[in-house]
Amino acid sequence: MRQIILDTETTGLSPRNGNRILEIGCVEVLNRQLSGKNLHLYINPERDSEEGALAVHGLTTEFLADKPTFKQIAAEFLDYVRGAQIIIHNAPFDVGFLDAELALLGLPPFKEHVSDVVDSLQMAKELHPGRRNSLDALCDRYGISNAHRVLHGALLDAELLAEVYLSMTRGQNSLTMDLGAEEEVSAGDGKLELTPLAEVIVLAASEEELTLHEDVLNQLDKEARGSCVWRFEPPPPESEPAAQA
Repeated sequence: MRQIILDTETTGLSPRNGNRILEIGCVEVLNRQLSGKNLHLYINPERDSEEGALAVHGLTTEFLADKPTFKQIAAEFLDYVRGAQIIIHNAPFDVGFLDAELALLGLPPFKEHVSDVVDSLQMAKELHPGRRNSLDALCDRYGISNAHRVLHGALLDAELLAEVYLSMTRGQNSLTMDLGAEEEVSAGDGKLELTPLAEVIVLAASEEELTLHEDVLNQLDKEARGSCVWRFEPPPPESEPAAQA
């Protein structure tokens, strides 16, 4: 499977306010392996960045002045992502900007050029409900160093997200086609083989998390005016009487 981990930097928070894309970073993953065939584009957005956005990415109007416009890089970008599964952290934000840029060129929406789009932020929320799931928080959770990340950069963020995504999905099973290299097999004779599970990561609760859990149980005790059911352990199963002769 070909997957593209994608991130953008923009001049502001909303394309409805005329904000534009000024950087795109893409990391290619083939069969869960980084291929090294990445795509990194700086883009002249033909406008200044808003102050808050500039503080995040640090890409000035002067730096971007001699860079190509989105119109000039659109064909290269679409050729690169075409048909791939796209993974984006907070996908609606980036896809909204990509759709706006493509609409200015009279082209179909982004999702019509790719296989599908996966929102890794939504995945993280389902895996870690009630926790912080920003890219920085996920890097900390999965032991991925982001010490070199001073400012946001599309390619750097895509590279970090690729590591996070592979860590988040490490325990998934996948089915691969085994076409039997040692014998002649017709195209219709492919066999499905279940790949072995990868190493399972067990994350123990921290002292802070245990304290918060205890606070929740105490609140439940107070509301129930007694001990909540989560404080009781089920009794051990009774042993069956020995069979009589």
